[in-house]
Amino acid sequence: MTVAVTRGAEGYPRRAFTVDDVRLMIEAGVFGEDERFELIEGEIVPMQANSIAHDRVKNALNIALVRAVGPGFYVGVDSTVQLARDILVAPDLCVIAQSVYDADPKSFAQPRADDVLLLIEVAVTSRAFDRKVKARLYARHGIREYWVIDTMERTTVVHAAPQGDGWSSVVAHPADATLACAAVPGFSFRLADVA
Repeated sequence: MTVAVTRGAEGYPRRAFTVDDVRLMIEAGVFGEDERFELIEGEIVPMQANSIAHDRVKNALNIALVRAVGPGFYVGVDSTVQLARDILVAPDLCVIAQSVYDADPKSFAQPRADDVLLLIEVAVTSRAFDRKVKARLYARHGIREYWVIDTMERTTVVHAAPQGDGWSSVVAHPADATLACAAVPGFSFRLADVA
């Protein structure tokens, strides 16, 4: 395994990993089966266990999305998505083309921007990370719509129309707003309806 060395913000060296490196580490048992992490621009980022507040919102969203999604698409829950050779993310929910999974079973899902209708992150402790780092990555890779549902502030930030590393539209909605996604007809969601 060849590992590139990069410099962190504080100047100390860091090793930058690739998806292939991660796959080898999984096969070698470096990561446990239940260990949750993402690969963000070469850095392995551990993910925390989900709280009840997080799961309550995610489960309600899952039910609403499954009811609305048409043929040819899956509703992925914590699905591993490869955006680049050094980026593996596990959004809480994604509406993704089934055809993405017609690939080598040992590989990770590698969608094109058109294969993803919606990505959603439910944030409890990861609010800043989801709003900044993940928003930048998803915009850069052309994801058409990205929601960050903040369970603490009871808001949903809807990102639409990606441009480079940013979004043409970023709108925060209160819990009582009814939200919809044009790419998923029949889907709507109100955070206020989730206790």
